[in-house]
Parts: sequence; structure tokens; C-alpha cells
Amino acid sequence: MERSPGNTDLRNSRALARVLDTAFRIPGTNIRLGLDSIIGLIPGGGDAVGALLSSYIILSAARQGAPRSVLLRMVGNVAIDSAIGAIPILGDIFDIAFKSNARNAALLEQVTVQPAAAAKSSRRVGILLVSGLLLVLFALAVLGFFVARLLWRALTGS
Repeated sequence: MERSPGNTDLRNSRALARVLDTAFRIPGTNIRLGLDSIIGLIPGGGDAVGALLSSYIILSAARQGAPRSVLLRMVGNVAIDSAIGAIPILGDIFDIAFKSNARNAALLEQVTVQPAAAAKSSRRVGILLVSGLLLVLFALAVLGFFVARLLWRALTGS
């Protein structure tokens, strides 16, 4: 029986996600981590190497014809993992909990089984993420305004 490339991509993506996110269990706990968490400990480039390895799952989804919204969600998962993962200590803990590769492998599987549902949920998540980002940017702008105002008053004495 011939195997379709999609099945091979899905199987390889699941295996890679397991190696990167859940290959090892911390003894005495149910906490699992993978090479992505270990590589992320390397200062200056570990998270970039992890992101590069994670890109295989995204490329597999693109080869399968995944909708743009799903691909953007996958890229977002890896970007969040890499950006927060770059923060010392906090990022390493986040990396163990977030498991972007397992999330992306699950999205790839959903695309192969229910492409319309995967696209719809990814659009919703995208809208929520963009809305949240805009809210954070607005809050930072307001905070910056008030800090600048306080500094102005302190410097001018008014």
C-alpha cells in the first residue's frame, strides 16, 4: 500500500513535536520537556535554533495546503515560544509549559482531518491575538504619556 506524502508529513511532524516538546520526563513528576527546552538554555542562539527546527512542521502544513490563517497561527506559536523563551529563567519555564511544536502538530492534524474548522478556529485566535496586542500597545502608549507628563512636570516644576 502506498503512503501519501501528507501522511508521512503528519507522522514526521508528530515525531518531531514529540522530540522537541515531550521526549523526556523529569523524574518524580509528570512534567515533560524536549530538546527545544534544552536547546533554549544555550544563550544567544538556542531559541533561534529551536525555531528553525520548529519550522519543519510549518513547512509540512504549507505543503499540505493549509490555509493562510493556520500557517500564521503556527508561525505565531513559534514566535511566541521563541520570544518569551529568550527571557532568562522565565522563558525556560514558559518553554516547558507552552509546547509550540505539539500545538502545531495538532493544528496540522486538524488541517488534514477538518480543514475548514482549523481555518475558522485559527482566524478566531488570530483576531484575539491581534486585539490583545493592540490593547497592550494602547496601554503602553497611555503609560508612556503619563510617565512623560510626570517627567515634564518634575523637570519644569509646573
